[in-house]
Amino acid sequence: MIAFVKGTLAEVKENIAVIENNGIGFNVYITGRDAGQLVRTGMEVLLHTYMDVREDAIQLFGFLSKDDLETFRLLLKVNGIGPKAALGVLTAISAVDLRFAVLADDIRAISAAPGIGKKTAQKLVLELKDKFSLEDAFEQKLAENTEIVSAAPNDNQGEAVQALVALGYAGSDALKAVKAANITADMSTEDILKAALKHIS
Repeated sequence: MIAFVKGTLAEVKENIAVIENNGIGFNVYITGRDAGQLVRTGMEVLLHTYMDVREDAIQLFGFLSKDDLETFRLLLKVNGIGPKAALGVLTAISAVDLRFAVLADDIRAISAAPGIGKKTAQKLVLELKDKFSLEDAFEQKLAENTEIVSAAPNDNQGEAVQALVALGYAGSDALKAVKAANITADMSTEDILKAALKHIS
């Protein structure tokens, strides 16, 4: 098993990064999100990898973050989702927003990924819902967005975020809106939701 590939970015073509290490060029399949960050050939890159071994091919799938790799592995456990489809999901929706979408049963956001229909999206939600927690989703989002206040949300705040996601807002937008609202200790989930809606951009 190859845990990661570290080397010089030689080329990015469509969804493949070519990483040169000791004179060998590794073709590594990447998400469109990661491809957008690999903008300069010659830069040093470390990709956390998953090696897919089949009868007719050995392929590497790489990610700039370990969280994306772990989410990719979870997606592969869903019946009917292979490596290319899992990569498509993580191109269409970030790992953090996927957590919010799964927890909020947001089939529409998940089925926006190429090759993922409504039935597959429903299966994905059903099989992954118990693998994600709202607290983990908040922690990952807070780590990703350092401008957001780092205090963990209380239960009412979490419920307000879930409600906003269920209404169709992206998890990141919902979290920012709740954090931007002037919340007091005596506010109910409904009060927080109303205050947060004023801050939705």
